[in-house]
Amino acid sequence: MAVLVVNAGSTSLKLHLVDGDRSTRVDSLDVECEAVAHRVVFGGRALAQQAAWVVDDRVVAALEQATPVAPLHNTPMLEALRKARSAHPGVPHVAVMDSHFHHTIPPVAAAYALPARLTSQEGIVRHGFHGLSVQWATEQVRAPRLVVCHLGGGCSVTAVRDGSSVDTTMGFTPLEGVPMATRSGSVDPGALLYLLRTGRMTVEDLDRALEFESGLLGLSGISGGVRELEASSDPRAQRALDVFAYRIAAAVAAMTVAIDGLDALVFTAGVGEKSPRVRSDVCARLAHLGLELDPDANAGARPDAEIASAGSRVRVVVLRAREELVAARAARDLLA
Repeated sequence: MAVLVVNAGSTSLKLHLVDGDRSTRVDSLDVECEAVAHRVVFGGRALAQQAAWVVDDRVVAALEQATPVAPLHNTPMLEALRKARSAHPGVPHVAVMDSHFHHTIPPVAAAYALPARLTSQEGIVRHGFHGLSVQWATEQVRAPRLVVCHLGGGCSVTAVRDGSSVDTTMGFTPLEGVPMATRSGSVDPGALLYLLRTGRMTVEDLDRALEFESGLLGLSGISGGVRELEASSDPRAQRALDVFAYRIAAAVAAMTVAIDGLDALVFTAGVGEKSPRVRSDVCARLAHLGLELDPDANAGARPDAEIASAGSRVRVVVLRAREELVAARAARDLLA
């Protein structure tokens, strides 16, 4: 079954035609296919029970209702879904839940220390995101204790134990966790309440600042792009990259608590695949875990590649993100 995979992310729209295990990047929705799979970052509690759903009016309504949790992702996803259904009215469309891979996270990791009226009734718990990417990494790098660093426009770090997600840095929304291109990552909630309580910012101002003006862009004042920051001689760019690597390394170390150590570390997505400096800076802070890079292998790495030194106790892998293959397989399984 040839499946057109539509991946509307926070910073890009990626289209792939997946036929068997072969994936081809395409530039338009106007391609011949037998089904369309849509990566859905968050489907809400109504769609949390399974990995994929055939799209109908009820599913669309649930996706619209879930949009406030992930507006940067669900808004373009819904627009792409509308266009794809118009372009391909005669084939099934499948919504593939990106957060479903994290449904195995235990309550001790998923819980926030909030009143039950917020956690149970309002559903304020940690969902996790980038599940399709982490699932692919888990299938390709077989290790009992694995940590996956998905580093792109959005960034997350996930702990995987024996193939199952047990903790991850993104939480109720894709804002939590490590700094990203323009998203803040975790911030003291008291600081945000202060800005609102004192009238220094409105809810709309704060939303814009956290989603579009923070992260690497906020730290540097130059750019949210790692490539641009690495090319800059401005000391603010160096500071932004240092904070970025520090927070990622700290997250990796924290994830080892969930899996009782570390056997393999994966770098994937745009920054993870393409920045030897970020990989080196992160790994340098993890030497106490027995992790050591081969500098030449790291500098010349092209996915998929092993970049640890011969004496490293931990495998380090640069892996090409293949979310489209996981999404296409989920669509085929549902429609079989």
